[in-house]
Formats: sequence, C-alpha cells, structure tokens
Amino acid sequence: MSMPRVEVIASVERRRRWSREEKERLVAASLEPGVSVSEVARSAGIHVSQLFRWRKDLCDRVDAGSSQLVPVEIVPAAMSPAVETPASSASPGRRRRESGIIEIELGGGRRVRVDRDVDAEALRRVLDALGSR
Repeated sequence: MSMPRVEVIASVERRRRWSREEKERLVAASLEPGVSVSEVARSAGIHVSQLFRWRKDLCDRVDAGSSQLVPVEIVPAAMSPAVETPASSASPGRRRRESGIIEIELGGGRRVRVDRDVDAEALRRVLDALGSR
C-alpha cells in the first residue's frame, strides 16, 4: 500500500498592505481603454475582485467630490449688433427675447456654451461624458 503525497506549507503568507498610491496606479491602469482588468490584477498578484473593489471605492470618492459646489461667475455677454428681422420690425413695441448663453468651464481650457433653453437632461449627459474623459 502506498502513502498519499502530502504537501507541507512551511511559511505563513501574510496579507499585503497596499498604499493608496499603489491602489490608484493599479486602478488607473485598469481604466485604460483596451486593457483587461484581469490582466492588471494578475500582474499585480491580486484577485480581480480586489481590483474591482478598489475601483469602486476610489471612483465613488472621486464622484462624491465632483458633486461639490463650484464657483460661478456671471459676466455680461458681448454686445453684438441687432439683426433686423421681419418679426421684430412688424412689432416695434414688443421686445425680442434676449438669448441667454450659459458657458461652463470644464478645466484644461475646455468650455461648453449652451443656450438657456437647452434640455437639462441632454446637457447632463454631455457633461457626464466630457467629465469622464
């Protein structure tokens, strides 16, 4: 009768402590276009679920921080010469509705200008898409 082979583990593997910078580096690498999260996790020697957890934790903190109030500056629009339209010439007593332009500065030299009649939901989607870039 033969004895079954037994594996003896001599050392105790301890939990590894990851610094915030290491976590951020790995999360950023996993967010790159065309990169597999599994490959990033495997190269770091961690389970993919751990990397997804770090992504959730770090991205939730960033999203929570982005919902803070930001300074707003109201500046007068540049005066442009009035364009005579048939509607405005037909009723001289009635003022044309002035257009209100909203300019949103995103940082990095990027700005979005919209009319005051913009669909709020569409604007939110555009800003979300630009904010994720």
